[in-house]
Amino acid sequence: MKKNIVFIVLVIIVGGALLIPGVRKFLGDQFFPVATIENAVTVSETDYDIDLQGINVPSTNLKNFKDKPVFLNFWGTWCPPCRKEWPTIQKLYDTRKDKLDFVLIAMKDEEAAVRKFLQENNYNVPVYIAQSPISEKLLPKAFPTTFLLDKNGRILLKEDAYKDWSSDSSYRFIDTVTK
Repeated sequence: MKKNIVFIVLVIIVGGALLIPGVRKFLGDQFFPVATIENAVTVSETDYDIDLQGINVPSTNLKNFKDKPVFLNFWGTWCPPCRKEWPTIQKLYDTRKDKLDFVLIAMKDEEAAVRKFLQENNYNVPVYIAQSPISEKLLPKAFPTTFLLDKNGRILLKEDAYKDWSSDSSYRFIDTVTK
């Protein structure tokens, strides 16, 4: 009888953990911190060739970040999840800018709106606006979309939704892949 009760309680706990979205997300972040690992996908030389107009940094080309780990984020001031994600990106930048380069590309946005957003919120993460076409491999289908690229251009992570980038699991993952 006791074994049956213990079994039923255990099934209820496990079932609840899998069915309650908040619990499922928490467990996923703890045990599987990477949203998507695309081991076989590598950004090619031509994919890196994107002219970038600097908003709060000098203008450049994405190919200048080749051979370095890169946090590449596509966002817009018009996008509520992007705006929600920004404070966590700023915290990540403040603590990990020595480990990887940050390239945030504002999409479907006016330069004035981007400048105003950065200034009003005191954000200093490097922001750009693409001045040339973005390859299909990197072109986002949803916003925000973030890629973590290793120094060989391999896509280690692709997140196409809001993510708390200041979480311990994000820090651990970035520390692991940027060694």
